[in-house]
Amino acid sequence: MAMKFLSALMALMAQIMPKSAPHVAQQIIQLSLSHGMSPASPLGFVHLGSYIANLGDIRGGYNYVKLARSLLDKLGFRENAGEVIGVHTQVVSYVEPLQATLEYHDEGYAAAMAAGDIIQASHNKIFGYIAIFYAGVKLQKTREKGDEVIKFMQERQVGAHLIPTQCIQNSVLKLIGIDEDPKHASAEEEKIFATNNGVKSTHCFQKLYISFMFRLYDETKANAEVFLACIASSTWTNLFVSQSFRTFYIGLVSFWVARSSSDREQWHERGHKSKLALRKWAETSQWTFENKWFLLEAEEAFCNGNFDQAKLYYEKAVTSAEIHKFVHEEALACELAAYFYLEIGDVINAAEYCLRAHERYQEWGAIGKCTSLFEFFGSVMNGCVASSPTNANNVQP
Repeated sequence: MAMKFLSALMALMAQIMPKSAPHVAQQIIQLSLSHGMSPASPLGFVHLGSYIANLGDIRGGYNYVKLARSLLDKLGFRENAGEVIGVHTQVVSYVEPLQATLEYHDEGYAAAMAAGDIIQASHNKIFGYIAIFYAGVKLQKTREKGDEVIKFMQERQVGAHLIPTQCIQNSVLKLIGIDEDPKHASAEEEKIFATNNGVKSTHCFQKLYISFMFRLYDETKANAEVFLACIASSTWTNLFVSQSFRTFYIGLVSFWVARSSSDREQWHERGHKSKLALRKWAETSQWTFENKWFLLEAEEAFCNGNFDQAKLYYEKAVTSAEIHKFVHEEALACELAAYFYLEIGDVINAAEYCLRAHERYQEWGAIGKCTSLFEFFGSVMNGCVASSPTNANNVQP
């Protein structure tokens, strides 16, 4: 009875008093070690592992979540299996190759549904969808997965998970080249958006992401400011895969803005912090994070006027993304390298990197992005677009 109470209390604390949740996880572990394992025991180990990882000790947290997962398998505890697998997979993704973890959330979903736990089934659905998007799975397949997840959320009326899924799906569609008008939000959805900071932050980040991907400078800067204000009040104690990718894109945006903004130092510092975070994550998963760290190194060098170092790190970022099978990030590294070479007047290298970026975006299925990239560079090569940030389309290299 005490363990059931503590597991329910931990879930509540995670929402209303996140800083207290680790203490509840410790209580579950202490009771488990003193009186024997129970169905709630894996929850204590997996959440404590997630908290430890979020504090920066990825390896330490990884050991705890692996222990939690082994308890499920060895002792046959399935009551909370969906939650344990979901939290476990988020941490494991910081150590094992991201592509290798994509099926874990399917297992978590199946376990949650078997236990009648719709909330944890929904968590695994959306976590899995986010992971395949960030892993660079071909966009048509990602779109199909998104449609499947949205249908599930609608049928189960899980609004807090439906809205973020729709936000991400809108980004997928824009990259593919389908620009649908956003659907009118219901009163219930408006309420969720206004009161749930996690939902709001996803919405803000996706606006930031898509404006960055289509090189809309003013929109990107404004969206970044809104997103940063949104996450300033975030109190999550768990570690999520999305944190690393948000950090990556905030870094890229920050160095871009720093090159053109009057408040250069503030943006440069944000970019530098992001770079340091990716460098640390690359220590535990070279496969997933090395190329991202290299690209931030390149962008910082570009920002600092260290062009030789920038050239070196752009090429390292491209090569690492190719080796580790992140086709979308290989495309992005090529694109940003092309803008760099264009800025320093090396049109030949700019054209070569642009063509390679176009090929990789096309391979990913981002036809809308291909069109935008081709139109921009076509105009530049023809001398039809000025390099000033005040060009008519508000598009910048």
